[in-house]
Amino acid sequence: MTPERLGLLWGVTVFAGAGARLLAAVSGLPGVVLLLLSGMLIGRSGLGLVEPLDLGPGLGTVVGLLVSLVLFDGGLNLRLPGDTIRATVKRIAVLRLLISLGAGLLAAHWLAGLSWSVAAVFSAIVLATGPTVVTPLVRQIRLAAPLGDVLEAEGLVLEPIGAVLALLLLELVLGNLHGWRELVLGLLERLGGGVLIGASVGWLLSELLQRLKPDQSSGLPLQLTLGMLFLMYGISEWLLPESALPASVAAGIVVGRRQTAHTADLDGLIQELAQLAITMLFPLLAADVSWAELSPLGWGGISCVLVLMLVVRPIAVGVATVGLPLNLPQKLFLGWLAPRGIVTASVASLFAIRLEQAGILGAGRLQGLVFLTILMTVGLQGLTAQPLARALGLIEDSGDETTSSGEASLQPGEVLPDPGQ
Repeated sequence: MTPERLGLLWGVTVFAGAGARLLAAVSGLPGVVLLLLSGMLIGRSGLGLVEPLDLGPGLGTVVGLLVSLVLFDGGLNLRLPGDTIRATVKRIAVLRLLISLGAGLLAAHWLAGLSWSVAAVFSAIVLATGPTVVTPLVRQIRLAAPLGDVLEAEGLVLEPIGAVLALLLLELVLGNLHGWRELVLGLLERLGGGVLIGASVGWLLSELLQRLKPDQSSGLPLQLTLGMLFLMYGISEWLLPESALPASVAAGIVVGRRQTAHTADLDGLIQELAQLAITMLFPLLAADVSWAELSPLGWGGISCVLVLMLVVRPIAVGVATVGLPLNLPQKLFLGWLAPRGIVTASVASLFAIRLEQAGILGAGRLQGLVFLTILMTVGLQGLTAQPLARALGLIEDSGDETTSSGEASLQPGEVLPDPGQ
């Protein structure tokens, strides 16, 4: 690919993302929906101006670095006040992992026609909700705390697990792993190793930030943070592939918990950069969607996604929240909102390439079904999230003392506050 063509690719991608953001600000429509549509417009399904595969091996690196920035921002701003809220997130994550993984496997095989092995990879890829989608939606609709924190935390916990599990299932399909024992050990190794690396880097970064004087650190905290974050990504991927995702979340959580004189400014700058990363990534990855991959799925693919949205998600959330202090409106909203995001799209694109290179049948159908899941969940849930939250009385009142940052906390036995009451 010539430098001129490469420059045009990035120019068109960033301009399309910025245009989608502007249209969202003017129209009030969900930004993530418009970002997705902008990518389809400039990509293989539309004008054909952007072909992500032209980036070659660099596509995975660029996507990985930007995703690590987004996940670091999520960990940095993660707030889970109160033992009850933390217990809610843990139960939803664990039970959704078990229920959604098995149900997604069956739906992808029986309804979408994927082979059992490829269906297993699909189920792991779409396991997690995307914090890159959920966070902008929560902020745009002003969802009352702490329900927004629960939704964001669920994605941050399950996103790395789903990506690592999908990678290991892919290796199992390709014959690089032998048996479920190696898969389980590999999962624990990558998740545990990633968290350990991320926590160590986060501690070291926070120590360095504490030693910087406010009057001598113009721009340095951000530069230092990005330098260590990207170095951590490279080391993590070199030692344990896919471990950079849990490492990024863990590093963000550690830095966010250890307040320094630069924390407030750093939070704002990292959040702006994370939003820029989302603005670049969504159109870039959506440009890879092809109608030729979506159309053969037909009603089987649509039925598969609808089952995940209307049956599997509500059942998983319903089981996970039994006995927890959630009222019916809150359970209904949690059971509905589960859009998939950038990590899901990036993993699908890269895995489809590896399956095609290995001659595994169904690689194109896998990528098509994943992007169909993203399109339907982001489109339907993104457009209906605000009206549903308003109808259920879950929109934060401007005069509420409880803020979307999750400052409110719960004690055992209390119900998550409902501003509509």
